[in-house]
Formats: sequence, structure tokens, C-alpha cells
Amino acid sequence: METWPELQEAVTEVLNSLSPGSPMVTADLGCSSGPNTLLVVSEVMSTIRAYLRETADNSRAMEVQFFLNDLPGNDFNLIFGSLDEQFHSLVTMEEKTVSPCYIAGLPGSMYTRILPCQSVHLFHSSHCLIWRSKVPEGLSNGTHVNGYNIYIGKTTPQVVVKLFREQFEKDFELFLTLRNEELVSGGRMVLTFAGRKRGEMPMHGGVARVWEVLSEALEYLVHRGRVEKKKLSSFNMPYYAPSLDEVTQLIKKQNDLFDLEDIRLFESNWDAHDDSDGDVVLDCSSSAANIAKIIRAGIEPLIINHFGEDILDELFRVYASILAKNLEKGKAMCPVIVVTLKKSKN
Repeated sequence: METWPELQEAVTEVLNSLSPGSPMVTADLGCSSGPNTLLVVSEVMSTIRAYLRETADNSRAMEVQFFLNDLPGNDFNLIFGSLDEQFHSLVTMEEKTVSPCYIAGLPGSMYTRILPCQSVHLFHSSHCLIWRSKVPEGLSNGTHVNGYNIYIGKTTPQVVVKLFREQFEKDFELFLTLRNEELVSGGRMVLTFAGRKRGEMPMHGGVARVWEVLSEALEYLVHRGRVEKKKLSSFNMPYYAPSLDEVTQLIKKQNDLFDLEDIRLFESNWDAHDDSDGDVVLDCSSSAANIAKIIRAGIEPLIINHFGEDILDELFRVYASILAKNLEKGKAMCPVIVVTLKKSKN
């Protein structure tokens, strides 16, 4: 994983700060319930193993409390059902001393307080901070309209772009404040989310590209009479992909809360199955189908809630078809921002 070095370093710094015998408390925000849910647990435990081995501290008992957080609608039963099947293979150690890991589900929005004050040593979050707490009020109440765009497209009015950006700023500042209250002094956060390159406008880049295609697919269903015009024009995603500069400025604005230890951006192919070199997509249809599955997994509940379940299969068939043509221009790349923060001791 591209972001493992940041996570490994954060875990090591936490271990260096702990007193002998003290437990370590970690929380993964937006854990979801898919096959990768327990990978973060595995990486944290592997890093602890390596730390104890390298420091010749094999006699030290290191208990770990791991909270898996997501919205209440997440399938926590699926996670718990997979623990016996997957977890032992992920964290079982051959060393003489085993560090017990206690896993608990933690339903709740990351834009609320979810844990006691000064109780957490490490927060991790992957690809969740692009989701807003709500659609901006100026859109949800009909004061401003976004046409047939479901996010920020090339025809999105500037006033609407401003609404999306301001909602992100409010949410991100709230998130930092809440996590600051829950972290111990010197606690760490490793945050990963889709974003934009420096200087890139919100309606440009790899993130806007895949959502604009979904807008086109929904508009196609409008023309076919499968979706009402009013339904599409009233649908806006609670989403915002910030630029590297926007994230940096907001963190520095609240520098009494966190020290910015590291921030970087890398690009990842939206098609996780395509690791070929170059910008050319070797099989546009196959790649489009792979991306459609990823997009569907992330947005399906929103589509069902607003449009109903009947259009799902047709919508994503159309989406994959339009995207396949789009991929003839080149790969759909997603800029990813990785941030490492340390709670200030001020």
C-alpha cells in the first residue's frame, strides 16, 4: 500500500511515547466492511511486532484496542463474521510474546464526538474525508441549482463551487477539532483522501472526470424517461475533493491543534486492476467496468435513497459504456492526498 510508510512511522512514534505496559488505542475511521477492512489492523500489528523485535523488547506486553468506525448503516456484522476467518491469519505472531488485539465496532459519524477525551493514540482514515456531513444548504434548499451536475462539473456555477468548498472547510475544521479532543497529547493521525493537484480547479482532474461521467449517465436515463428531470436536478453529492493547498491552509489555520508533520500527493489509477505503465488503457471496456464497480460501491446507497433501486443496474451499465469511450483519451487517474498530523502540546 502506498500509504503504509506514513502509518508505520506514526505507529512507531506512538510506541516510543508509551510507558511500559500501557495499552495502545487506535481507531480506523470509515472502515467500511469489505475485504480490505482488516488490512489496517494487520499493518498496525505488524509494525508493533517489528518494533518489539528491533528494540529487543520481546518481554513487553503490548495490548492494543482497535476501534472500527463507520456510519450506523455499515455492515458491522459482516466485519465481525469475518474476524474468525481472517483476523487470526492477519495478526497471529510466531514470537514468544503475543500482543493481544481487542477489536470493537464503533458506529457514528466522524463529524461527531465518537470517543472519550484524550483516549486515543492514533487515528487512521482512508478515502472518507471526501464525504461531507451534508449537501450544502444553498443546494439542498433550492436557493441555487447545479443543472444536471451531481458534483462540480464544467457547467457548475461559481456560486455552487463556493458552496461545496465552504462545506468542506466547515466539515474539515470540525473534524480536526473533534479528533484533537479525543487524542492524547502527542497523538497522531494519518489521513488519506482523494483530492486535487496544486492549482487544479475543482471541475478539472481525475475526480471530477469520473463523477461527470456519472452525471452524463443519469442524464441519459432522463432522456429515456427512466429518471425524472426534477429528480436529477435536485441530486447533489455530499462530496468535495480539496486541493493540496486547501488542506495545508486549513491545517495551518488551526495550528494550535495539530502540527503538520507531512503532506504529499500521489496519483492512483481509478482502475485498481490496471497496473500497466503509461497513460494508454489497454482494454477500455474492461477498465470501465472495473471503475464502475468501485463507483457503485461508494455511491449506491445515495442513488437508492434518491432515485430508487430500480435504475441501479441500468445506470451503471450506461456509466461503464460512456466511461469506456472516455478512457480512449487515457487512464482515469485519481490524485490522493496523504496527511500526517501530530496533536500539538500547546
